[in-house]
Amino acid sequence: MNKTSFYFSILTISFVLSALAAPSISEATIHSEKIILGSGCFWGAEKGYESLPGVIDAVSGYADGDGVQPTYREITKLKHKFNPNNHAEVVEVTYNTNIISTADLLMHYFESHDPTQLNRQGNDVGTQYRSIILYSNEDQRLVIQEIGSAYQALLSDAGYGKLTTVIKPITKFYKAENYHQDYIKKNPNGYCPDHSTGVKFNNKKQMTMPDNTTLAKGKTIVVIEPEGYCPYCEKFKAEVVKNYLGNIPLIFRLASQLEGLRIDSPTWATPTILFLEEGKEVFGHQGYMSPKEFYEALGYFKLGDSEAYRVAFDKGTDAKFCKEYEIFKNTPDGIFLDKLSGAPLFDTRDRFTSSTGWLSFTQPIDGSVYTKPDNSYGMRRTEIRSATSDIHLGHVFPDGPNGSSRYCINATVLDFKQRL
Repeated sequence: MNKTSFYFSILTISFVLSALAAPSISEATIHSEKIILGSGCFWGAEKGYESLPGVIDAVSGYADGDGVQPTYREITKLKHKFNPNNHAEVVEVTYNTNIISTADLLMHYFESHDPTQLNRQGNDVGTQYRSIILYSNEDQRLVIQEIGSAYQALLSDAGYGKLTTVIKPITKFYKAENYHQDYIKKNPNGYCPDHSTGVKFNNKKQMTMPDNTTLAKGKTIVVIEPEGYCPYCEKFKAEVVKNYLGNIPLIFRLASQLEGLRIDSPTWATPTILFLEEGKEVFGHQGYMSPKEFYEALGYFKLGDSEAYRVAFDKGTDAKFCKEYEIFKNTPDGIFLDKLSGAPLFDTRDRFTSSTGWLSFTQPIDGSVYTKPDNSYGMRRTEIRSATSDIHLGHVFPDGPNGSSRYCINATVLDFKQRL
């Protein structure tokens, strides 16, 4: 292949990657969740949630009551002031977990009221003003416990008492009357009490933000996953990540954990696979990637304009006695690896000198390669391909020592690891 043909191939891959980057709803999971939060008067609370990036909707309403009509007029009657079965004033928050995590949302919740006050917030007294969290799923419940425990420790250090926040699964939510919706927006001078304790989470970002400084060096693959379940993320892990042993780090992050990285791709869908160099996105893909798609993208990302790329993806052949061959022909005891996936392919104990100018082995490591007919160039040969990345490795011939096979392998698509 000449240089012009190679660049045409690169341009074709670039076009394909651009197409792959388009969102595919069938192969990406968009995560929105609901949680119901009660922290006293719902007017100001609703406004606070709506101001958070990643919150899709915040609706004032009533929940957790029994035998009491879910209307503002009814729950505020004197006879229900200390009725434990009264509804609470709450806000139903719908949020995108790929933008704001449940933990970040709950930290805002706890910091925005006094959760140590029982059935009141300041001068607002009554069971309808109780501190309460109603969760949608088990993942939320676990995060509530974690964040609640952390905040209790901070409150205790500040001299406050125990949390009174009620934690239950969601059963029924009743939307409040229309005049309560966006009340502060409609009435900017209206009643908006702030009963927060002033106690803030220490190192809030550290609680939800991993250290990304190492991702700003060299090449990295970042997979954006959700807090909850994502079927296409699990499929990607099972079919690609499970077998990936390459030397380019592959790490997982939430969409809210990308601080310090320069990302261009939308991050609203999971999985989103980002290929970064020096902390800057080179290209990305939204949705599931098959092993073939992933390794084609990785080959473009890692190998670029190189002989190794031509061999791996265009069934090329190393030059005889190439520099990689000279390096690998006399290596110490160890294993030859797939240059992209890092999977073990050949053992030095099966290597022999064939004087052909290419690395030769009597056999591969079990299960590491597969064969297919190759009738190109008017010849009938048997091609060898990597079982993990599907890259071209070479050919197998029946002329090895003592009647064995000769696996004739291109050195440019291999890495080497010395046996310890």
